[in-house]
Amino acid sequence: QVQLVESGGGLVQAGESLRLSCTASTINFSKAPMAWYRQVPGKERERLVLIGPSGTTSYAPSVKGRFTASRDNAKDTMYLQLDNLQPEDSAAYYCYSYTDNSWGQGTQVTVSS
Repeated sequence: QVQLVESGGGLVQAGESLRLSCTASTINFSKAPMAWYRQVPGKERERLVLIGPSGTTSYAPSVKGRFTASRDNAKDTMYLQLDNLQPEDSAAYYCYSYTDNSWGQGTQVTVSS
């Protein structure tokens, strides 16, 4: 089963940026639809963006225009650029593989006001 490892989270101030990475240990990454989700304790996991194998994207309205997803299939890695972060963006961020139905362990993003 594929292993997904997220990185890049941290503590930032409102208005700052972060870049998250998700590296997959699978030879099928280049054919796998992937997604970024986030979750706040006590709430359901929220899908932020779906990214197809060729890099086509579909964003949730809550993050469209602020977050940008991309992928590098040669590196089995996808990215999520988080710009103009706000306190309400504080959450654990996860990557997900639709092909393998696998989740990463998550990376925490905390935004202070």
